[in-house]
Amino acid sequence: MRHILAGLVLSSTLVARAWDGQPTRIYGVNLGSWLVLEPWMLPQEWLDMGGQSCADDCWTCIATESSFAKAYPDTVDTTFAQHWDTWFTQDNVNTLKAAGINTVRVPLGYWIVEALVDRSHESYPRGGLKYLRRGLGWLKDAGIQAILDHHALPGVQTPGQMFTGNCTSDVQFYTPSNYHRALVWTAVMTALSHLDPDFGSVFAIEAINEPIMNATQTPNYGAFQRNFVQVIRAVELTLGIFVPSSNLSLSVPLSVSNNFTAALSATSSATIFPVEVQAALLAAVPILLEIGVVFGLQTIFEASPFKRSRAPLVANFMDVNWQYDNPSNPADVAIGPQAYDNHLYYSFGGVAAADPTSYLISICNLSRIQADAAVGDSPLWFGEWGLSTEFNATDEFLYKWADAQKLAYSKGAGWIYWNFKTEISPLTNGSALARQWSYLEGLKLGFLNQDPAALHDPDVCVPYMNSTTNSTNS
Repeated sequence: MRHILAGLVLSSTLVARAWDGQPTRIYGVNLGSWLVLEPWMLPQEWLDMGGQSCADDCWTCIATESSFAKAYPDTVDTTFAQHWDTWFTQDNVNTLKAAGINTVRVPLGYWIVEALVDRSHESYPRGGLKYLRRGLGWLKDAGIQAILDHHALPGVQTPGQMFTGNCTSDVQFYTPSNYHRALVWTAVMTALSHLDPDFGSVFAIEAINEPIMNATQTPNYGAFQRNFVQVIRAVELTLGIFVPSSNLSLSVPLSVSNNFTAALSATSSATIFPVEVQAALLAAVPILLEIGVVFGLQTIFEASPFKRSRAPLVANFMDVNWQYDNPSNPADVAIGPQAYDNHLYYSFGGVAAADPTSYLISICNLSRIQADAAVGDSPLWFGEWGLSTEFNATDEFLYKWADAQKLAYSKGAGWIYWNFKTEISPLTNGSALARQWSYLEGLKLGFLNQDPAALHDPDVCVPYMNSTTNSTNS
């Protein structure tokens, strides 16, 4: 019962944000392959940039940002600047706005904060923060809110995946040093979200994208969840932002009331926070000072009253049911507004039998929202989903598949489609890839409505409700 009541409180908190200008239900898209590039989504551009298409696993060739940076150390920054400049544009924002999209999830690597990269053995392109600031500014002007998604973590959080920026079997994220770097990243992003005008569209920060599902392989992940929340709230308390449901109290010395970085340094000594949080706050200070110099934010960071009346950020986690074998529950460490994320792709198998009827029975009887709410993980949005299937889907089925998924996910806090676009080229068999992976292409083909809240058939699930199928993970 405690968790159910907590879920209701958190749901009301998110709805309360709507009265501050935030939408009550999320209709969103991911900006995938922009600041964390995944070559399968733009195979021709990747080859044109100098990347490779691996015959085998993605660690066997130049198939990630890390391997690219190591292969082309002298030109990687210029090459990626061209990609960042063209993959996500003002025209894309205009189209998404016209299509009723109110939210974007922005996948980011830890290397967007360049000071966190250990150049003795890590290589990534530099300069992405400039383009992130520009893109967030466009979104702010369009009235589209943003989630900063820590998509690729220091040390790599999941083996063998392009989305981690370094395809490897050597997973090192779940260690004290890399937890620390992720917390520093969180402190920097929280400060920018509240102080940098270009970050005005940001309403949530996601701690980690798709950690290893087996909780026995993610040691101390629960402690990281606690520290992630407290880093965000420590920065906000320093800024004088009221955090609901918080028993934390912080007094900023009058002597630093016009110098945020000095105040944050003072907060790093506050014993109300764990030592890991204190260390992250202190390490963030010189990074923020450097960013201030590069982007002309020195006055905001060092010589202005910094108290803010803005609402606190939503701390965002993959839900507890993402993992198995006694996982830690992020709901247990909530302080202030918190929300949860689940990803559901039928095309990778393990969800339902590979046929249209089984897919529709499964999605129309989806129980994930209720299962999460029962343990306090509410509100829940579906931060990644799409129209991809394990079988050759007809257009007729894709109309139903889009409707049924939107209907299911909208029973929670909403949905965020993967992805906003994909490449259309001979290497993607024309629009074959985009047909089921690109929101913009789905709009053109009519599978997805110009009004994201609308359905072609509101009764699409009626024939499939309370049916059973060979489903393993609904």
